[in-house]
Amino acid sequence: MSTATTTRPTAPSPSVHRITVDEYERIIEAGALEDPGRVELIDGELVDKMGKTAAHGWVAKEVLKALESRLPAGWTSRKDEPVRLPDYDEPEPDVAIVRGVDADYEFRLPTAADVALVVEVSASTLGQDRGQKLSAYARGGIPVYWIVNLIDRQVEVYSRPGKNGYRSHKTFGTGEQVHVVIGG
Repeated sequence: MSTATTTRPTAPSPSVHRITVDEYERIIEAGALEDPGRVELIDGELVDKMGKTAAHGWVAKEVLKALESRLPAGWTSRKDEPVRLPDYDEPEPDVAIVRGVDADYEFRLPTAADVALVVEVSASTLGQDRGQKLSAYARGGIPVYWIVNLIDRQVEVYSRPGKNGYRSHKTFGTGEQVHVVIGG
């Protein structure tokens, strides 16, 4: 007695099309996304942004206030606004410290050359913030990247970016001071 088996043909995997920052911005400007505020561009892919808890909002605001009180002349802060990183990334960090004044960004987005520091407040997105976003910020040349880790109650500081990631990483626990250097 022989047993016959049937194999179903498998459909080919769909192709993924990475889009560039330029393509992404054209899509946004054309109004082709139903809700552009729900996504950000990471490594050429549209990534859904997670909802924010009360704790996330409070911590992001406290970080912003602490940094703003220490900003030297010629620097400003941004909250939940995009940073343009060639060629495939346009993340929207919770906080960014950028060179200049707000009016400098009326008609353009800051690039890595404008940025001193980006901060992501993280709980449910910790994996992404330590993965895709960490890689994007390092690849883009962002000098300093903080993850305010709400789960472990610590601040992870990444610096000295390179093509293969950040070459320096320090973690600061509750009660420890995180040193901030902006523009040297």
